[in-house]
Amino acid sequence: MRLLLDTQILLRVIYQPERIPPEVAAMLVDPANSIQFSAVSIAEIAIKTSLGRADFPFQPQEVSEAAQATGFGELSLTARHARHLGTMPWHHRDPFDRLLIAQSVEDGLRFLTTDKTLGAYSDLVSVVS
Repeated sequence: MRLLLDTQILLRVIYQPERIPPEVAAMLVDPANSIQFSAVSIAEIAIKTSLGRADFPFQPQEVSEAAQATGFGELSLTARHARHLGTMPWHHRDPFDRLLIAQSVEDGLRFLTTDKTLGAYSDLVSVVS
């Protein structure tokens, strides 16, 4: 199975693995699965970090390096992904989430997210609590 992690799931995997449900943790360590994180998530983290939010202590370089050290693949944002945005309904307004969904749909990746709203986009979306 090919999986794409949303930003919150990526941060949980790296910093709070105890918050990952056992069935999701099993998918993440299964060598038959390919786990991806997106450059979009690193951009989201970089922007939130640059805002100086006290409740957001994450550093984009640290997260990117930790994800790669875990064995996750990095998914770049392409023009094909960006073009998909024009075909998407407006179930959700967050541009980062919309980009991640576009990548998931375009590349046929199961998208793991904590955001229930995103399930309306595709049957590729799996909501993790």
